[in-house]
Amino acid sequence: MRAFVDTNVLVYLFDGEDEARQRHARELIATLVRARSLVVSSQVLGELYVTVTRKLAVPLPHDAATEAIDALSVFPVIAVDVDLVRRAVTRCRQEPLSYWDALIVEAAVEAGAATLYTEDLQAGQSYRDITVVDPFAD
Repeated sequence: MRAFVDTNVLVYLFDGEDEARQRHARELIATLVRARSLVVSSQVLGELYVTVTRKLAVPLPHDAATEAIDALSVFPVIAVDVDLVRRAVTRCRQEPLSYWDALIVEAAVEAGAATLYTEDLQAGQSYRDITVVDPFAD
């Protein structure tokens, strides 16, 4: 079963400010990699690059961030195209989601994911056949 991972989870792989979340993120990603179930979107890859190079207390060097993007790109990457944008717009008009969260949900739907790992949405919430899981919740 595919699992879509949002940017906020991946950022913790590189953020040493919260060691517990970093450890949880590393364990989760390692499990998904072994299971070959990890899926991301082009939106997630772009947000990850910006966040780790500009917003962390100790930013990642650009070359290291590029290597991380390359490593994640060996897994399925859902491209943000016009159809995906339209579906996200429709979803955010019908549900109380921001456009960016709706775009994540629609990318997870496009991927055929069963699970969406994120801190940004309500854990336990379902979107079609996708269940939102906050990997850092106690």
